[in-house]
Amino acid sequence: MTENRKDAPIDLGIYTSGPGGKGLGTVEIIAITLSLVWLLGSALFFLILGTAENPSFDPMRFVMVVLAVFMPVAMIWVAATAANSARVMRDEAQRLQASIEAMRKISVTQAQNAGTMIQPSFEKKLDEIVRVQRKTETALATFTSIRQAQAERVMEAPVPAPGVPGEAQPSLALGTAGDVPAQPLPVADYIMALNFPETAEDREGFRALRRALQDRRAARLIQASQDVLTLLSQDGIYMDDLTPDRSRPELWRRFAQGERGRAIAALGGIRDRSSLALATARMRQDTIFRDAAHHFLRTFDASFQEFEKTATDSEIAALTETRTARAFMLLGRVTGIFD
Repeated sequence: MTENRKDAPIDLGIYTSGPGGKGLGTVEIIAITLSLVWLLGSALFFLILGTAENPSFDPMRFVMVVLAVFMPVAMIWVAATAANSARVMRDEAQRLQASIEAMRKISVTQAQNAGTMIQPSFEKKLDEIVRVQRKTETALATFTSIRQAQAERVMEAPVPAPGVPGEAQPSLALGTAGDVPAQPLPVADYIMALNFPETAEDREGFRALRRALQDRRAARLIQASQDVLTLLSQDGIYMDDLTPDRSRPELWRRFAQGERGRAIAALGGIRDRSSLALATARMRQDTIFRDAAHHFLRTFDASFQEFEKTATDSEIAALTETRTARAFMLLGRVTGIFD
């Protein structure tokens, strides 16, 4: 298509100032008028009056006359060109500002309507959800299978025969984890479980997760963390992409002991603006996400208070590097608990 346009006029924006780049503008008209006035005045002065005074030809005088006549004309057109350039730049700046303002309005409108817009195709929405959940899909499916396997083992537990005289009455398998005595959960497994398995081949991560799910308090926090991580992933927010500022363990201890306000504001170390903006918009528009976030924050707060009583500084530092702790920092900043 480009060969058909070789005769098209060349756009000299700085020399055309009429509407749409056509015709003469005010600057050109003024420049032409001043040039004609100066040329006529110079001709009258040098050619008529000057010749009468000194009719002989002087090369130096001729050069001076030429400079005196044409130098102001050149300066007039330099000024006209500069004025045109300034006008073009001003127009471009105004158009750019209008474009930016229009884009900003469209972005605000889309953010406000993000919670109410419906995709025209249900299949397209499913494909989008599958794409944004690329990092957590395998781990979350495994968590569900682990809980189902635990429930099946409890339901399939053999019921002892009726008590024989002289023996203690057997306990009933009611299917509640609290009735079965369990060994204390190691701190290392607890921290590893809160970070969730890295990949499907992370055997140590899944082993720690299984042990943590057998602990009632740890299982509550893991379930709440899993819920918010799944909801955040729907907006493309992944904890691995966040690099929060590190805070000292003593600051986390002060938070666990009930201190709030500016003194512990450094705990909200998430600085990613896009993640904060998306989470804030989701918090305002999605009641399910808001309820899940508040439940997670309360559960993490209560669990961390118990954890802090016996944990060392290195264990607290390790816990704050987990995906669960990063989600707490992000949602804590969104809800303002660090203010």
